Amino acid sequence: MSKNVVLGVTGGIACYKSCELVSRLKKSGYGVDVIMTKNACQFVQPLTFETLSARPVVYDMFDRNHPWEVEHISLAKKADIFVIAPATANVIGKIANGIADDMLTTTVMATKAKVLLAPAMNTNMYENPVLQENIAKLKKLGYLFVEPAEGRLACGDVGKGKMAEPAEIADKIKEILQENQDFSGKKMLITAGGTSQPIDGVRCISNYSSGKMGCAIARNAAERGACVTLVLGNHTCDIPDGVNMVSVKTTEEMFDAVKSHCPSSDIFIMSAAPSDYKPAKISANKIKDIKINLELEKTVDIAEYVGKNKSKNQLLVIFAAETENLTENAVGKMQKKKADMVVANDVTKDGAGFNIDTNIVTIITREDKIDYPKMSKTDLAKIILDKVRSIE
Repeated sequence: MSKNVVLGVTGGIACYKSCELVSRLKKSGYGVDVIMTKNACQFVQPLTFETLSARPVVYDMFDRNHPWEVEHISLAKKADIFVIAPATANVIGKIANGIADDMLTTTVMATKAKVLLAPAMNTNMYENPVLQENIAKLKKLGYLFVEPAEGRLACGDVGKGKMAEPAEIADKIKEILQENQDFSGKKMLITAGGTSQPIDGVRCISNYSSGKMGCAIARNAAERGACVTLVLGNHTCDIPDGVNMVSVKTTEEMFDAVKSHCPSSDIFIMSAAPSDYKPAKISANKIKDIKINLELEKTVDIAEYVGKNKSKNQLLVIFAAETENLTENAVGKMQKKKADMVVANDVTKDGAGFNIDTNIVTIITREDKIDYPKMSKTDLAKIILDKVRSIE
């Protein structure tokens, strides 16, 4: 049975691109229902979308020229995914604040499908803090976005605000609607990024972790149907859409966040790099001595806590960043922390380790050990989750 896309088209010049999007989706075998705002009808006639989708276009909340049904409810239920392209600042603001005053926003309010927005607007509008606050609010609520591109806009300005190309939006839709929703119904707790342990009022102990690996896993897990809680420390990467993000700074804060979610999680993926040590004493003021002697003590071992306290039905995946004796150290770590799987990498290798977009890993379970070549962290995330699924 083919998937159904409900496409909302709002009043921006980019709505002409939505015609190509409908065409691409139809050629890929999806059913497409189009809802247009009245302003969108000023740019593209409904007949164009009706011809491309082979279905009637809805644009009038009170249209009576069709068989009776509660239209916004029927379309809301019909959607396997709800897409708004282009998504203007106006419609983003309405959705973020619960305003449902036309057919499009009313249907979005009623749907339980994933909602994907493709913003398109003037650069200054896109950068406006009010708009960014609305986007951040929607992301936190689980709404998904296709980032706008940079370039010359219809108004003549140059900057970020161009709607993503139809091919990119179509690929994102296919990715979300992939048949393999193998983590549907699973609650996954993922840690990512580094932590900082304060030394004094201005200094801290930290590491080079970027959070890229953990965020890539969180993104793929959410796309595969998992309910993801991402406990995120220091990072230099984009936060994935569709996850419940908990921001932390110190190892203790990360531990508290993980501990609070332990009972309700099915799968734990500990990809963060929390600081192993912290100063025994913290100075409230900046230390100005010529020499600083720091006495360090171990921080709490988060993965070890999870391993000792998880039930037999919960699965723990840990990471091991090593500089020598990779397999030996990784296996020892897996056994000590009572983990079910370890993803080990030698951070001294070119193309592996912190703050880059690629990695080279060995995945070890109780049954086998597999070495993987250098690949993007996005591709590796899929492999890690495939392996998790196979041992779950």
